[in-house]
Amino acid sequence: MALDTPTSASIVVQSQPMALDGVYKQILSKLKKNNYSDDDVFAVHLAFEEAFLNAVKHGNNMNPAKTVTVEYTVNAERTTIAITDEGKGFNPGGVPDPRVGENLYQPEGRGLLLINAYMDVVEYNDRGNRVYMARFRSPPAKAKQDVV
Repeated sequence: MALDTPTSASIVVQSQPMALDGVYKQILSKLKKNNYSDDDVFAVHLAFEEAFLNAVKHGNNMNPAKTVTVEYTVNAERTTIAITDEGKGFNPGGVPDPRVGENLYQPEGRGLLLINAYMDVVEYNDRGNRVYMARFRSPPAKAKQDVV
Protein backbone atom coordinates (compact mmCIF):
# COMPACT_ATOMS: atom_id res chain seq x y z
CA MET A 1 0.00 0.00 0.00
CA ALA A 2 1.29 3.46 -0.89
CA LEU A 3 2.11 5.91 1.86
CA ASP A 4 -0.34 8.78 2.33
CA THR A 5 2.25 11.35 3.33
CA PRO A 6 5.71 12.11 2.02
CA THR A 7 8.66 10.64 3.87
CA SER A 8 11.56 13.03 4.34
CA ALA A 9 14.85 12.76 6.17
CA SER A 10 18.20 14.45 6.51
CA ILE A 11 21.09 12.13 7.36
CA VAL A 12 24.71 13.02 8.03
CA VAL A 13 27.16 10.15 7.61
CA GLN A 14 30.90 9.69 7.78
CA SER A 15 32.58 10.15 4.42
CA GLN A 16 33.22 6.47 3.69
CA PRO A 17 31.96 4.31 0.81
CA MET A 18 30.46 1.77 3.21
CA ALA A 19 28.22 4.47 4.74
CA LEU A 20 26.02 4.48 1.66
CA ASP A 21 24.61 1.02 2.37
CA GLY A 22 22.29 1.96 5.22
CA VAL A 23 21.19 5.20 3.58
CA TYR A 24 20.26 3.76 0.20
CA LYS A 25 18.42 0.86 1.84
CA GLN A 26 16.37 3.39 3.78
CA ILE A 27 15.50 5.35 0.62
CA LEU A 28 14.75 2.29 -1.50
CA SER A 29 12.45 0.84 1.15
CA LYS A 30 10.36 4.04 0.90
CA LEU A 31 10.13 3.65 -2.88
CA LYS A 32 8.97 0.06 -2.48
CA LYS A 33 6.35 1.08 0.10
CA ASN A 34 5.07 3.59 -2.47
CA ASN A 35 4.88 0.85 -5.12
CA TYR A 36 7.50 2.32 -7.42
CA SER A 37 8.40 0.09 -10.35
CA ASP A 38 11.56 -1.99 -10.39
CA ASP A 39 12.88 0.36 -13.09
CA ASP A 40 12.38 3.38 -10.83
CA VAL A 41 14.00 1.63 -7.86
CA PHE A 42 16.99 0.64 -10.01
CA ALA A 43 17.34 4.17 -11.41
CA VAL A 44 17.28 5.85 -8.00
CA HIS A 45 19.64 3.25 -6.53
CA LEU A 46 22.19 3.69 -9.33
CA ALA A 47 22.05 7.50 -9.34
CA PHE A 48 22.26 7.69 -5.54
CA GLU A 49 25.21 5.32 -5.38
CA GLU A 50 27.13 7.22 -8.08
CA ALA A 51 26.45 10.63 -6.51
CA PHE A 52 27.30 9.43 -3.00
CA LEU A 53 30.56 7.81 -4.08
CA ASN A 54 31.48 10.95 -6.04
CA ALA A 55 30.94 12.99 -2.87
CA VAL A 56 33.17 10.65 -0.83
CA LYS A 57 35.88 10.14 -3.45
CA HIS A 58 36.08 13.42 -5.34
CA GLY A 59 34.41 15.88 -2.95
CA ASN A 60 35.87 14.78 0.38
CA ASN A 61 38.96 13.06 -1.04
CA MET A 62 38.24 9.84 0.91
CA ASN A 63 38.72 11.72 4.18
CA PRO A 64 36.69 9.86 6.85
CA ALA A 65 36.92 12.91 9.15
CA LYS A 66 34.56 14.71 6.75
CA THR A 67 30.85 14.06 6.32
CA VAL A 68 28.28 13.66 3.58
CA THR A 69 24.76 14.98 4.10
CA VAL A 70 21.90 13.19 2.37
CA GLU A 71 18.44 14.77 2.28
CA TYR A 72 15.60 12.92 0.65
CA THR A 73 11.86 12.99 0.15
CA VAL A 74 9.80 10.13 -1.24
CA ASN A 75 6.12 10.49 -2.03
CA ALA A 76 3.68 8.84 -4.39
CA GLU A 77 4.73 11.04 -7.32
CA ARG A 78 8.48 11.62 -7.04
CA THR A 79 11.69 10.97 -5.17
CA THR A 80 14.15 13.77 -4.51
CA ILE A 81 17.66 13.39 -3.15
CA ALA A 82 20.26 16.03 -2.33
CA ILE A 83 23.82 15.02 -1.49
CA THR A 84 26.27 17.55 -0.06
CA ASP A 85 29.95 17.01 0.66
CA GLU A 86 32.51 19.21 2.43
CA GLY A 87 34.75 19.54 -0.61
CA LYS A 88 35.69 22.61 -2.59
CA GLY A 89 33.26 21.65 -5.35
CA PHE A 90 33.61 21.28 -9.09
CA ASN A 91 32.19 22.51 -12.38
CA PRO A 92 29.95 19.75 -13.79
CA GLY A 93 30.14 21.39 -17.22
CA GLY A 94 33.91 20.96 -17.16
CA VAL A 95 33.78 17.17 -16.94
CA PRO A 96 34.54 15.71 -20.38
CA ASP A 97 31.93 13.52 -22.07
CA PRO A 98 33.14 9.94 -21.50
CA ARG A 99 31.57 8.82 -24.79
CA VAL A 100 33.81 10.94 -27.01
CA GLY A 101 37.30 10.38 -28.44
CA GLU A 102 40.12 9.88 -25.98
CA ASN A 103 37.65 10.12 -23.08
CA LEU A 104 36.43 6.62 -23.95
CA TYR A 105 39.56 5.28 -22.27
CA GLN A 106 39.38 7.49 -19.18
CA PRO A 107 37.50 6.45 -16.02
CA GLU A 108 36.16 9.95 -15.25
CA GLY A 109 32.69 11.20 -16.10
CA ARG A 110 30.76 7.95 -16.32
CA GLY A 111 29.02 8.46 -12.97
CA LEU A 112 27.70 11.87 -14.02
CA LEU A 113 26.54 10.40 -17.32
CA LEU A 114 24.59 7.68 -15.47
CA ILE A 115 23.08 10.14 -12.99
CA ASN A 116 21.86 12.35 -15.82
CA ALA A 117 20.53 9.36 -17.75
CA TYR A 118 18.51 7.88 -14.88
CA MET A 119 17.19 10.96 -13.07
CA ASP A 120 14.62 13.39 -14.45
CA VAL A 121 16.19 16.45 -12.78
CA VAL A 122 19.86 16.95 -11.87
CA GLU A 123 21.07 20.30 -10.52
CA TYR A 124 24.24 21.46 -8.76
CA ASN A 125 24.74 24.38 -6.42
CA ASP A 126 27.06 27.21 -7.51
CA ARG A 127 29.96 25.85 -5.48
CA GLY A 128 29.58 22.37 -7.01
CA ASN A 129 29.57 20.42 -3.75
CA ARG A 130 25.84 19.64 -3.71
CA VAL A 131 23.78 17.70 -6.22
CA TYR A 132 19.98 17.69 -6.24
CA MET A 133 18.30 14.85 -8.14
CA ALA A 134 14.66 13.98 -8.76
CA ARG A 135 12.97 10.99 -10.34
CA PHE A 136 9.29 11.24 -11.19
CA ARG A 137 7.22 8.12 -10.84
CA SER A 138 5.38 8.84 -14.06
CA PRO A 139 7.05 11.42 -16.27
CA PRO A 140 4.50 13.74 -17.85
CA ALA A 141 2.93 11.92 -20.78
CA LYS A 142 3.24 13.41 -24.21
CA ALA A 143 0.01 14.76 -25.52
CA LYS A 144 -1.79 12.22 -27.62
CA GLN A 145 -2.46 13.25 -31.17
CA ASP A 146 -5.64 12.30 -32.95
CA VAL A 147 -5.17 10.24 -36.06
CA VAL A 148 -7.17 11.68 -38.92
